[in-house]
Amino acid sequence: MAADGCGAPAQDTALPASVDIEKETVLTGTVVNDEGEAVQGAYVRLLDGSGEFTAEVVTGEGGQFRFFAAPGKWTLRALSRFGDATGEVEAAQGLNETKLAVSR
Repeated sequence: MAADGCGAPAQDTALPASVDIEKETVLTGTVVNDEGEAVQGAYVRLLDGSGEFTAEVVTGEGGQFRFFAAPGKWTLRALSRFGDATGEVEAAQGLNETKLAVSR
């Protein structure tokens, strides 16, 4: 079931059993507000090493997001009613976890 109508899978669900963490690169994380509470409905954008837009998902109930990407340098940008946040990730093969704290 799509989380936001654009065909993206629900972000709060566990990784599908078919995902081989030993072979894939997964960028996952949580968007939180100034109080450390999960932010549902934030837009998280994935930008490549040159700053070009690659993908976007909407955070689920627990403020979670997930992207499948290639190893390398990525920028994550969260946009929400609580403010915005940007984070850099040097993704390696496997699970790469991060937290984005949005503020005004």
